[in-house]
Amino acid sequence: MKSTSTSKVTVPFHVAIIMDGNGRWAAARGLPRVEGHRRGVAAVRRVVEAAPGLGIGTLTLYAFSADNWKRPTPEVGRLMGLFLAYLRREASRLREEGVRLSVIGRRDRLPGALPSAIRAAEALTARGDRLDLRIAIDYSARGAILRAAGTAAEKTEFERRLAEAGGGPPDVDLLVRTGGEQRLSDFLLWESAYAELYFTPRMWPDFGPAELSEAVRAFRARERRFGGLLAPPGARAIEEVAR
Repeated sequence: MKSTSTSKVTVPFHVAIIMDGNGRWAAARGLPRVEGHRRGVAAVRRVVEAAPGLGIGTLTLYAFSADNWKRPTPEVGRLMGLFLAYLRREASRLREEGVRLSVIGRRDRLPGALPSAIRAAEALTARGDRLDLRIAIDYSARGAILRAAGTAAEKTEFERRLAEAGGGPPDVDLLVRTGGEQRLSDFLLWESAYAELYFTPRMWPDFGPAELSEAVRAFRARERRFGGLLAPPGARAIEEVAR
């Protein structure tokens, strides 16, 4: 969904979140990294439940980047197991709550039963109309752009191909990164061209409705001009009189 006003926040809007800090959260508590990832799954549920009430129509969560394959094999295996368990456990609840789930990113490198579980969850929740939940797994914005550019020359065709490659519309209105880092990490680069950025030191396992609400509050307080200028006070009234 593209914002059409220079100052107003359109509703529903698109929030993307880089869910960072699981491993550091666990290390700070003397716990194995996988425990941080487990707690991160619980944070996903809290945020998904809170999103529609805050005017969020599309929520994109960065779960596993294409570069995350570089992590130790045992950790990657546990992460894939958590993804599979989430899909199998949460799909029915998402359907009941009107959440449409889709997964963006490559699927040809995902192990075992994960691709089929993705297809099943997407089919089960396909009629959800309260929230579009997109989870990015094995995702690279650069990769998506290159695949789209390799098969399309015109902008409209490019955006369609980009969507097929795991990216594309809707444009991101607010991009949130938890964990204190301040970079995009190859996430939704095309869609975030005019996104408002919000960085918080809060680690993802501790992120919940209150933190999401604060991010949305900060977003609503910003002026979005998209390269233009806001009309000075009274300009609209003068224009109406002139007519």
